[in-house]
Amino acid sequence: MDERASNHQPTYDRVYQVVRQVPLGKVATYGQIAAIVGRCTARMVGYAMGSLPPESDVPWHRIINAQGKISPRGARLGVLEQQERLEEEGVEFDPGHKIDLSRYRWSGPDLAWLLENGFDPEGGWTAERQ
Repeated sequence: MDERASNHQPTYDRVYQVVRQVPLGKVATYGQIAAIVGRCTARMVGYAMGSLPPESDVPWHRIINAQGKISPRGARLGVLEQQERLEEEGVEFDPGHKIDLSRYRWSGPDLAWLLENGFDPEGGWTAERQ
């Protein structure tokens, strides 16, 4: 684990907890996850996704940028793998490699899940607050 990850582990754990809720065939943005987690930035979500080990069960590939695109990380192979995984789940890309967020964006966790897991339902992201 890199130093950045160890300094933010409680936040990263909450990021992973939320990302695990994004269902197959849906995507969420870095900012959307950050808003649900609270006291977190989109960049921190990106760092959290980047620090996952290869065998992780966190569906990192479902997290994209606010433009509906995959954000490149280091090697181009990561972008191709992420796109392949999303396409296998039925997510479609336009010719510009963009995902229609109005069609594929996850609406966020329900109120019961937020409360049960200690998240602030007032501070969380909702489709109405995009």
